[in-house]
Amino acid sequence: MKVEIGKVESYILDKLERGRLHFVLIDPDDASPEEAAQIAAVGEEIGVDAIMVGGSTGAEGELLDGVVRSIKEGSSLPVILFPGSHGGISKHADAIFFMSLLNSTNPFFITGAQALGAFQVKHYGIEPIPMAYLIIEPGETVGWVGDAKPIPRHKPKIAAAYALAGQYLGMRFVYLEAGSGASWPVPSEMISLVKMFIDVPLIVGGGIRTAEQAKAVVDAGADIVVTGTAIEKAGSIEKARQKLEELNSAIKS
Repeated sequence: MKVEIGKVESYILDKLERGRLHFVLIDPDDASPEEAAQIAAVGEEIGVDAIMVGGSTGAEGELLDGVVRSIKEGSSLPVILFPGSHGGISKHADAIFFMSLLNSTNPFFITGAQALGAFQVKHYGIEPIPMAYLIIEPGETVGWVGDAKPIPRHKPKIAAAYALAGQYLGMRFVYLEAGSGASWPVPSEMISLVKMFIDVPLIVGGGIRTAEQAKAVVDAGADIVVTGTAIEKAGSIEKARQKLEELNSAIKS
C-alpha cells in the first residue's frame, strides 16, 4: 500500500530542500491566545516556518483550542500539535506530530496514548506526521511526565540507535529533546552522530536560547530547530521579535 504524505508534511519536506527550518513551540500553559497569536504573526513576518502547540501539562481542552484558533486567525503558518498525551488534540490544528516516546519506561507513552488518540485524529481530519521522540538529559518536565529514561549526554551512540530504530519502525521524523527550559541544548556530538545514521529529517529542541546555540545545533546537523521558552519568556512582544529575529537568522544563515 502506498503511503500518502499530507499537505503539511509535503510543505516541510519541500522547504527542507532549500535549507534548515525554524519551528516555534507555544505552550498554552505559558501563553494566552492573544500572546500566541502575536508570536505567530511576528514569526511569520520574519520567516519562521511553522508553529507547534503543546506542552507537558495542562495543554488540552478549551485552553488548547483557544490558542490554536487564535494562532490560525493571526497567521497563515501551519499549526502542528505537539501533544503531551492523547488529551493534547485540537480539531482546529492542521497537523499533529504523532509521536512515540521511544525511551519511556511506560508503554503508555510509547503506544498507549497513541491508541487512545488515534480515532480522534482521524475523526477531526488532522494530518498525522509519524515521529520518533527521544528525551535527552536533562529532560526537564517532559522527561518526568513521560516516565522517560533520559539518554545520557555523553552517550551519543544510544541516541543514534534509538533514532535508527525509529526510522526502521516507519517514523518519518526524529526529534531529540533536551526539554523545555533545559540549561543546555542537545550536545553537538550527539546531533552529528544521529544525523550520520538516519535518512529522515532530524528535529532538535530544548535549551536553545541564543544565536550561538542555534547555529551550533544547525552546524551539527539538525534539519529543523525548535525554539520556545526563550521567546515566551522574552517579556514583551518587542523583545520576542528581537529574540525571534536573532534565532531565525542564526538557523538560516
